[in-house]
Amino acid sequence: MTELELLADANERAQNYIAAVGKRRVFPDLNSLANLVAFDEPWSERGFKGADVLRLLDEKGSPATVASNDPRYFGFVIGAALPVAAAAERLMLAWDQCASSFDNSPVAATIERITGGWILQALNLPRDSAVGFGTSATACTIACIAAARRAILARRGWNFDEDGLIDAPEVRVVISESAHITVKKALRILGFGVKRVLVAPTDAQGRIDPLRLPPLEDRTILCLQAGEVNTGEFDPFVDLIGRAKLAGAWVHVDGAFGLWARASSRAHLTEGVDGADSWTTDGHKWLNTPYDGALAICRDAHALATAMNSDAVYSFTAQDAQKNLTLEFSRRARGIPIWAALRALGRQGLAEMVDRHCDLANHIADGLRAAGYEVLNRVVLNQVLVRASTDEETIAIRERAQASGETWFGPTVWQGRPAFRLSVSSWRTGEEHADMLVKLLASFLREGDSTNAESA
Repeated sequence: MTELELLADANERAQNYIAAVGKRRVFPDLNSLANLVAFDEPWSERGFKGADVLRLLDEKGSPATVASNDPRYFGFVIGAALPVAAAAERLMLAWDQCASSFDNSPVAATIERITGGWILQALNLPRDSAVGFGTSATACTIACIAAARRAILARRGWNFDEDGLIDAPEVRVVISESAHITVKKALRILGFGVKRVLVAPTDAQGRIDPLRLPPLEDRTILCLQAGEVNTGEFDPFVDLIGRAKLAGAWVHVDGAFGLWARASSRAHLTEGVDGADSWTTDGHKWLNTPYDGALAICRDAHALATAMNSDAVYSFTAQDAQKNLTLEFSRRARGIPIWAALRALGRQGLAEMVDRHCDLANHIADGLRAAGYEVLNRVVLNQVLVRASTDEETIAIRERAQASGETWFGPTVWQGRPAFRLSVSSWRTGEEHADMLVKLLASFLREGDSTNAESA
């Protein structure tokens, strides 16, 4: 089979997979999971034909996928890839570019530079900020916090690049009590030390309480949230960022999904967030682009470019080359699918998608309340935090929903007790899928109540 024939075979199999979206189980059945044993084979001496490799991948792999691109999937704030973004990704893979600089890929450098400008417009952030296209919110947070620490130390006369951290002035970090694990991971990797990080208490909805904010100073990095992972809430940016600026602190905002509210009618929830120094967000969440597409945004473009600089004698490029804005040197042009999504949606299409998901979340919340569930959050965005009457019932219903194959959402713990979290973030999800979810969960609750009554 030639290269083009192999690609055609892969394309046909991919089309068949997409055609079955909405028809297959959202989570694979036990038989499909058991068949994964087919991949557990010794590494062959002579190898297999490409067609055989692809056949195994499709016949045994496809049935064992989680259909996160299904309209009935409500887990982990995951959006299905928009068709135009997925198509752009396929063409980008055919180009096979090392998108580190203009010299390596003029088209990638040009498109990612333009896309960075569009991102700043969509999110209404300072227009001269640097925009790096990284692999994930974790990687982008590492880049932003590294730039923050380096800049803070430079203000105190410390050369981080030359002298490192030994004997350096201490840089303090303040995070939310409900900070996302990726922020904590980034801080741990950067060597801040979990015990040395200061934690700001939160209110009942997971927002930092300004009255209990730890003291800030000019060697502090304050990490805030745009979209708390359970409630979808936003820290009070106006107050908190105002205090940080008076103290000379650096403010970083984790906006993995919530920052996209700025592109919608919910922009008022993010008032004041543009006063921060750096931000992270994902394309592969609410923008509905393929995975491995996130953004590190830094008001001080020079701070990010110097912290991430990877120029070498054989590869000396412009300050804003992507290899100088993110962790990766050799990298894929992950900004291209983001460009495709933004170009296809336009301002209006992006706003309509975000607003529609928020409306659907409220629709689901109303239906579940009517069915007898407790909705624990205000549902200001696309997150619905739910609990049944008892912890045992909450867990049982979530497990039954996952096993049904009709939907999928994950567990969480809220204020010390089990709950489950419904995220509406796929372009495929419509009101009919929201109604299906409510009907399914309502039936589980009724059946549970009936069983309890009979046992009593």
